[in-house]
Amino acid sequence: MSAAGAGGRRYTGRLAGALAINAVYLVVEATAGFLTGSLVLIADAGHMLTDVAGVSLALGAIWLAQRPANQRKTYGYYRAEVLAAFVNALLLFAVSAYILYEAYGRFRNPPTVPSVPVLAVASVGLAVNLLGARILAAGAAQDMNVRAAFLDMLADALGSVAAVAAGLVILTSGWRYADPLFAAALGTFILPRTWHLLKGALDVLFEGTPAHIRVDDVRRAMLAVPGVRSVHDLHVWTVTSGFVALSGHIEVADGADRDDALLATRTALHDAFGIDHMTVQVENRRLADALDQPCLPGETPCDGEPAANVRTGP
Repeated sequence: MSAAGAGGRRYTGRLAGALAINAVYLVVEATAGFLTGSLVLIADAGHMLTDVAGVSLALGAIWLAQRPANQRKTYGYYRAEVLAAFVNALLLFAVSAYILYEAYGRFRNPPTVPSVPVLAVASVGLAVNLLGARILAAGAAQDMNVRAAFLDMLADALGSVAAVAAGLVILTSGWRYADPLFAAALGTFILPRTWHLLKGALDVLFEGTPAHIRVDDVRRAMLAVPGVRSVHDLHVWTVTSGFVALSGHIEVADGADRDDALLATRTALHDAFGIDHMTVQVENRRLADALDQPCLPGETPCDGEPAANVRTGP
């Protein structure tokens, strides 16, 4: 198995630990929220629910990703991790929409919320979320699902801060609007981060170019290889977290050693972009003309247009 697909496996224990502490406190905070009528506690519990669901999805996806490839699924189940992140983002959008809807209703008729229970439960919730985020911090930069769970817990920690602030305001001033106000702020705060997570998952599902790679840079690196005259039909995409794939055609100059050009191209792509999974078709002018590949923008010329990606000389 590629190291890319196995990215989340190293953090299975951490994900399971974060899941356990959040699942336990989810019940506590949700119960306290409904008993006290505090929307900010319910909002924080809702986000904690997405933590539990998201980490559960991540653990399930990691298990699926370890299943071997077969003739029906030649890449195996690597994309299960990306689908889990996608579902997690949708859950976060749904929870945020519910919080904002409830907050709107409570602004019109704010209920009386007891401050001391809200303050106590929110303070413990803050500690739980910070502990969960600390557990997952090491893997957040390496794996999409670990990053999703980490962001969820970080957002929940800020939600607990909002709940603590609401409890303090109600305790000191009795201002009833504090509860829906901080709940609405929490619901709004999570939306940009959720969109970023959703966009990242969609980019992978639609086989978009990874954010840290520019196709023009890849093409220039390939054209810099001695003997390579042109590059066309070039595609770069992400299979799952850390697993970048590439396919393309290179045309080599007459008399150039095709094996040397292919080896140098693979080495250049590995050194410059960390790409190891690639399929590169090597062609000479005769083969390129015979195949008559369709042109994409910025690639081999069509209808007599000048070639922007052809390197002159051998």
